[in-house]
Amino acid sequence: MTLHNRQSTSELAMPKRVFNMKPFLAMEILEKAQKLEANGASIIHLELGEPGGETPAVIKEAAVEAISDNDTNYTHSLGKLELREEIVKYHHRMYGLKVEPEQIIVTSGSSAAMLLAFSVLLDQGDQMIMSDPYYACYPNFVRFIGAEPLPVRVREEDAFKLKASDVENYLNPKVKGILINSPANPTGAVLGEKELRDLADLGLYIVSDEVYHGINYTGRDRSILEYTDRAIVINGFSKRNIMTGWRLGYLIAPGELVRNMQKLQQNLFICACAFNQAAAVAALQESPEVLEKRFSDYNDRRLYLYRALKDIGIAPAEPPDGAFYMLANVKKYTGDSYSFAIRILEEAGVAVTPGIDFGPGAEGYIRISYACSMDNLKEGLSRLEDFFKKMPA
Repeated sequence: MTLHNRQSTSELAMPKRVFNMKPFLAMEILEKAQKLEANGASIIHLELGEPGGETPAVIKEAAVEAISDNDTNYTHSLGKLELREEIVKYHHRMYGLKVEPEQIIVTSGSSAAMLLAFSVLLDQGDQMIMSDPYYACYPNFVRFIGAEPLPVRVREEDAFKLKASDVENYLNPKVKGILINSPANPTGAVLGEKELRDLADLGLYIVSDEVYHGINYTGRDRSILEYTDRAIVINGFSKRNIMTGWRLGYLIAPGELVRNMQKLQQNLFICACAFNQAAAVAALQESPEVLEKRFSDYNDRRLYLYRALKDIGIAPAEPPDGAFYMLANVKKYTGDSYSFAIRILEEAGVAVTPGIDFGPGAEGYIRISYACSMDNLKEGLSRLEDFFKKMPA
């Protein structure tokens, strides 16, 4: 039997929420780099936000033990009570905060937490303020909900910090919240007490991505919950505990929002992986000494990278205060950071992320991740130095 009037896949009209999704250029660079490596090229990877090293043994052992104990069933949709209680202890220990286990939803990575948060806060046509540069996926999540990202430009000379005085210029009845990320990807900016308090005083809901907490070179981290209860905190284990592939995160939300988020969780994800949740309990119990050593290594690489970029002539105005990224200013060489990143990959054998991946405010920059070994960082910078020596002044 022949079917007539049937559209081919190429003819199907994609829903706007899919069609408008921009590619994640860091992944595209990675895939091009892997293809070059498959053909024998030597590539230094400085493009991905993946912490170097292995997941600590104590965390892996907790997961193995949970599997051995047949901890492989569905959990409560909010997450295991044991893990939520450990998150409560962690936030009290780190920030002096009192949150309740019923305010916490454990998710399949912090990306799932973002989807839950934006789905509850935003409706069709609403707007969400965010800094520009921003983490590449933020606008895509907002657009997928049917809402509109409203970027506020942050500047290199201000250490890329989002200021309430700038946000005020964008406020209008469509704005339903502010999205912040501190320490930030891709800039490494850290919002201090004044910046957070001023943003909280605007009175809007704030979604605070705190997944890079712990990787802060200025002192202790500050959570938005110290300044307002009209906030949703998003956090996870990928960066702090070297658990990117485990896909486990969580959010903390005001009580009036949790039930609707829980219903979405039940329908979209059911629950987070059971034995990964057991591993997360061990992750939250890592000793301060272990964490201090881990982040001390990041700081050594941060300072080395900044000095090297200054020697090359492409360093930002100030070294970033957190995370493990640095935006190198290449505006004098290009206005097309994607093509420039491809050129660096093919000619120098170094994979970096084009700034345009992170919004118009990052065009003319390339993002360099120093979440790698010092040996790899040194080799990558040596290759970059040779590359830029050949560039016309």
